[in-house]
Amino acid sequence: MEPNISANLTEDLAVRSLAAIAQAHRLRVFRALVVAGENGLTPGALAELLSVAPSSLSFHLKELTYSGLASSEARGRNLIYRANFAQMNGLLAYLTQHCCQDETCEVAEGCVAC
Repeated sequence: MEPNISANLTEDLAVRSLAAIAQAHRLRVFRALVVAGENGLTPGALAELLSVAPSSLSFHLKELTYSGLASSEARGRNLIYRANFAQMNGLLAYLTQHCCQDETCEVAEGCVAC
């Protein structure tokens, strides 16, 4: 039996996570981190990839980290940022927890969460 991922997600944390990606630059940063997977990306690589000023990027990464959707790890002299897939999947589970009220849901083909 799979654990209920959404059970650990509070309404406050769901709101904080949604607010973090409700801004275009942060959404782009988060999506880039999702694409990077477990390897993650340095702030420099993100800034170059997304054409975002480093000072602006720092603010966006702080907000994503505060929301729980991203994490950082020191690797030598660099910070590596990664998407928090457990948090992302928990948010998706929270949002769809009572989907279709026990009726069969129609999900578009190709719609898959990690």
